[in-house]
Amino acid sequence: MCRIFSAQSPETYEGQTRSVRLGGHVTSIRLERSFWDTLEEVAAVQDMTLGKFLTVLHDEVLELSGATGNFASLLRCACLTYVGEVKGRPEAEDALRREAV
Repeated sequence: MCRIFSAQSPETYEGQTRSVRLGGHVTSIRLERSFWDTLEEVAAVQDMTLGKFLTVLHDEVLELSGATGNFASLLRCACLTYVGEVKGRPEAEDALRREAV
């Protein structure tokens, strides 16, 4: 029943820490490799580098909420939203591209 999950390569859930600059400060974010891969894909769809995408997202969250809270958790949820609601849907991908402009 769970073989689709249990048989995945351990590399997909291996943790990776990356240093990024957010709000003028360098910080480290630790995510599983699959999430980093998905974030790279989201950034590419919007014609941005990963660093630029993370900065824009961070700034938008600050503007909307006043705080980012647990940014790593927000990134994981953003990946789930992308995979569940955007990826493979041309209209949704086009809307994501337009928002990036």
